[in-house]
Order: sequence, then structure tokens, then C-alpha cells
Amino acid sequence: MSKRKAPQESPNDGITDFLTELANFERNVNRAIHKYNAYRKAASVIAKYPTKIKSGTEAKKLDGVGAKIAEKIDEFLATGKLRKLERIRQDDTSSSINFLTRVSGIGPAAARKLVEEGVKTLDDLRSNEHKLNHHQKIGLKYFEDFEKRIPRKEMLQMQELVLEKMNTLDSEYIATVCGSFRRGAESSGDLDILLTHPDFTSETAKQGVCRMPDEGDEEYPYRRIDIRLIPKDQYYCGVLYFTGSDIFNKNMRTHALEKGFTLNEYTLRPLGVTGIAGEPLPVDSEKDVFDYIQWKYREPKDRSE
Repeated sequence: MSKRKAPQESPNDGITDFLTELANFERNVNRAIHKYNAYRKAASVIAKYPTKIKSGTEAKKLDGVGAKIAEKIDEFLATGKLRKLERIRQDDTSSSINFLTRVSGIGPAAARKLVEEGVKTLDDLRSNEHKLNHHQKIGLKYFEDFEKRIPRKEMLQMQELVLEKMNTLDSEYIATVCGSFRRGAESSGDLDILLTHPDFTSETAKQGVCRMPDEGDEEYPYRRIDIRLIPKDQYYCGVLYFTGSDIFNKNMRTHALEKGFTLNEYTLRPLGVTGIAGEPLPVDSEKDVFDYIQWKYREPKDRSE
């Protein structure tokens, strides 16, 4: 999913911003995914809260906001800042790792390795381009454009062009634009396409760059496009996973386990009495997965948490 945060229209922007920044720190620097998930869940819940939060106690009534996060909210509301974040921002290694992960293709491990080698800025990356793979070189070259959100109107135009091209190549292709776009977001970080064909039995992924043709005085930025080619029998588990959100996926996997299944981006498998996963179940639609695990179907627009 995108490294750029969508614009917020919440009365609690300051709180969601610091929670998101803490989440990224825990993921990119500490590699503490459980803390990352906790901060992300709290940020998601608070972003939807309709009125301005006045205290940590008020926030703690929301599902996903625990005592420690409530304390941080109290500190932020009282002082306008957070001591923990101030320390993180002042730590050169932490801030450099966090920054480098904004370059498409550079994950936390790669960012830490680069920082340890003295590579901390875009200029440093440009001077050490020989250390980067093809994906990372694309991310560096188009960094400024990739940082810009893509308006939904442009996403719809891009989707139409891509699907039309796929149909021209072979009418049996099935393609779905996933990510926040499929959940109805007003802007997205990239164009994330899942592709399959009845004849395909192995998976591959390709990243590239696309740009809409200029219209009059309007010049479009370069946009990131990810295309994943997925075996037909794994396609709908993939569509479900890459539509997200990550919080929704986590909740769905947890529910699946409670019902005796293991679910990931590839397959849904029943768990035997020994806890060993059986053969993948046939899945011909997203709804099949919901039905197997006895969970009420949710439209993509309702999967943001």
C-alpha cells in the first residue's frame, strides 16, 4: 500500500498526524510491527471521530485507543508536541531511515543499510546510485512526482486507459485497480493493478512509471504504476489483500483463524485439528472468502478499518 498519507479532513488532524509519524517510526526504525499496527489503528479510529477530542480519557473510549496512547494524546493537547517525537526527529539515524523509506523501492532494511553506509539524503542517493536496484532507481528519479497524491479523477482516466489496453492485448485478461482507489478514496499514492489470465500459473510483479497525456496547459506529473500478474486460482485472495486497508486485512485474518482457516494474499486454507493448513480452497470471487469464514460481505468502500 502507499507511503504518502492522504489529506485529512478531521478535527483531530494533529493527533492523527503524530500517531502516523510514530507508526512509521516503529515500522521503519524499530521494526516493531505490533506497535505500528496499534498506532495505525488508533489513527484510523480517531480520524473518523466527528468532534474535536478534548482529552485522552475521551479518546480512550474509542476502540483501539489504549492507556499509553491516551497519555500521549493528553501530552499533545497540553503542550502541542510530544517529547518522544522530538527525540526521534533529533536522532539523525532514525530521521534518515524514515526519510529514505519514502523513496519507492527502499524498505526499512535497505534504508538502515544505506544510512549505515553514510547515505542519508536524496543527494547522497544520487551519488550512490550504483547501490540501488532498478525499482529504487525509478523511485529516486521520480521522487518529487511520486510524493504527490493522484486525484481520483486522474485515477479513473488512468484506469480506463490501462483496462482498454489490456482488453486490446487479450480479452481474457482480468484486471482490477486495488488499493485506496478501490475503497473510494479521493486521492491515491499510486496505480496498483492486479492482473490475471486463465492461462497464467506463476506470479510476477512489475513496477513502472506512467503519465497522462498533457491537456492544453495542464502538464501531468509522472505517476507510479505497479502491475502484479497473479495465477487465476490466487487472484481473488490477492484482490482482497491489495484492496486493503491493512487494518481491515489484519481483522479479517484474525476472524478467519477464529473460524478455523488461515488467510493470506495467496490462498484460504482450512486448519485441521493439528493446526496444519490443508489444501487451498477454491475461490472464484472475494465474496467466496467472506462466505467460507462466515463474515458478512463488506464492499470495498467499507474496508478502511
